[in-house]
Amino acid sequence: MNDESVVAALAKKAHDLGFYFEKEFRGCGQCFIAAVYDTLDLPYDALFKSMSGLAGGVGMINDGNCGAYIGGVLILSNFVGRERGDFKDNIGKRFEAYRLARKLRDRFVERYGSVTCGDIHQKIFGRYFNLLDSEQMALFDEMGGHSDKCPEVVGGAAAWVIEILNEEGLIPVFGGEHLS
Repeated sequence: MNDESVVAALAKKAHDLGFYFEKEFRGCGQCFIAAVYDTLDLPYDALFKSMSGLAGGVGMINDGNCGAYIGGVLILSNFVGRERGDFKDNIGKRFEAYRLARKLRDRFVERYGSVTCGDIHQKIFGRYFNLLDSEQMALFDEMGGHSDKCPEVVGGAAAWVIEILNEEGLIPVFGGEHLS
């Protein structure tokens, strides 16, 4: 397998895991993190637990950013961001994290018109949902919210992050080397 086919396989695995986790367990932020961590065989840490409140546009309110988008920015930043030991960021690592966050944002905006959960729902369902209302949550589920719509958002975002990491030469492989 060449690098391109390896990356395509990793992107597909991330997509499929993200889709499955969101469909099965719900919670877009955590499902996204689990998909990317499992795809890249990264060690689980506090980040997974920290993503607990990042579902349904943060706390199920629907007016915050998509949990998969937030998770993607966190993963990308973890690869290139500034270290606590260099809080002054003398070499400007945080600007690399900003750049990669914009790359992911651009993909969300191109596909969904926004990174905000409610706006994404408007794009894929044609309407906004109050996810705290049991009747609207039931309608959300009836319309495919957890069977295919949000799982596709999570899976797609996981694949995009794999692609961005590859574009940047950051996909880790065994032995500490990178694919690119």
